[in-house]
Amino acid sequence: MPIAAEKPSVFLDADVLIAGSFSTTGASHRILRLAELGLIDAVSSAQAREEAERNLRSKLPSGFPAFSALVGAAVRWVREPSVEELERSRDQADEKDVPILAAAIAAGCSTLITLNVRDYRPLAGSIAVDKPGDFVRRLREQLAKMAE
Repeated sequence: MPIAAEKPSVFLDADVLIAGSFSTTGASHRILRLAELGLIDAVSSAQAREEAERNLRSKLPSGFPAFSALVGAAVRWVREPSVEELERSRDQADEKDVPILAAAIAAGCSTLITLNVRDYRPLAGSIAVDKPGDFVRRLREQLAKMAE
């Protein structure tokens, strides 16, 4: 009988949502496709979605329909963090990114995926912070080990 592996739960920052819906060749897009297929649990917050939508509308309005379709099919939206959750994350990220980190931790995600890893400094053991390419590479390694 095959061993069931727990589906990774990852939080996608706005930059990953944008990159994943704009480019069909990058790791951000692969993550969204994996989530769309149900192989990973991709979550994000209203704040990240609003930031992504605002940037797309101002810089790349032609990409908005693809963004809406793919993100709508791939991402589960989680609640915004409470005041207490924000306070606990206060010194673990740049000020503008505290709500993203707090939402990712509150949602129980194992990994926050962002193109701006330097903006986050989570406490050891609370959540990993990865670039999309690093996450995809580790996922491939885990799958290869499971296949052995």
